[in-house]
Amino acid sequence: MSCAAGGAAGGTARPALASIPPAPLEEVPYVQTPQSVVDAILALAGVQRGDRLIDLGSGDGRIVITAARTHGARGLGIELAPHLIDLSNRLAREAGVADRARFVAQDLFDTDLSGASVVTMYLLPDVNLALRPKLLSTLAPGTRVVSHDWDMGEWRADRQVVVPAPNKPVGLERTSTLRLWIVPARVDGPWTDPRRRLTLTMKQTFQDVEAELRADGMPVRRLGGTVAGRSLRLFAIDGGPLVRLNGTVRADRIESRLSMGGGAPRRLALRRD
Repeated sequence: MSCAAGGAAGGTARPALASIPPAPLEEVPYVQTPQSVVDAILALAGVQRGDRLIDLGSGDGRIVITAARTHGARGLGIELAPHLIDLSNRLAREAGVADRARFVAQDLFDTDLSGASVVTMYLLPDVNLALRPKLLSTLAPGTRVVSHDWDMGEWRADRQVVVPAPNKPVGLERTSTLRLWIVPARVDGPWTDPRRRLTLTMKQTFQDVEAELRADGMPVRRLGGTVAGRSLRLFAIDGGPLVRLNGTVRADRIESRLSMGGGAPRRLALRRD
């Protein structure tokens, strides 16, 4: 796996994102990921048959090839260095997975990520942060993102593991830190159930959610919780009687069950206001 932005030691094209600072992004070198770490990355992402994996900075192609050969997935490697593209395609043919493992020379910021169910990357902190808006806005809820060694700033990982990497060519410690994020559905703003005259107004910060629940005949309740992919879980955080909402986000509606005061859950259909 490459540690190259866009897969190359040849530098990174500047993304047109308002959140990116004016200083140019640091050029990222190619660093080969040990095979044991490749296996751990794919295990953390839960890669399986039917997945479409995109590896940003694919280097010699080992993540994409392993995903296709061992897990039955289809994969795309994004890389800038022509010799690494040629090497990856040759290794895919030798492994018998050239029909499921493809490699293209392209800048990662120009890559269409919308069809991916898994995205993997071994880049640098500033490149991760530059990519973060694209990942959140382009990838479907529930898409798994795994980064080797580097985080995503304020977007905390949903899971993190440290694995042995005795053959790792960089770093003082022979370990790799792998972080997994589940792309959250967008739930920010007001949602209503007109039949029950109920409004749920949510404020979302990545996967964390704070909310106000307003309904006729009851005081305003403060809720907190998380959204993991399309799964929304909220509970009362204001010290009042129990309130719990479990729901599934589907574009502009949420199908949920609401429990209040220890009573039986009732169905609640919310629509984006």
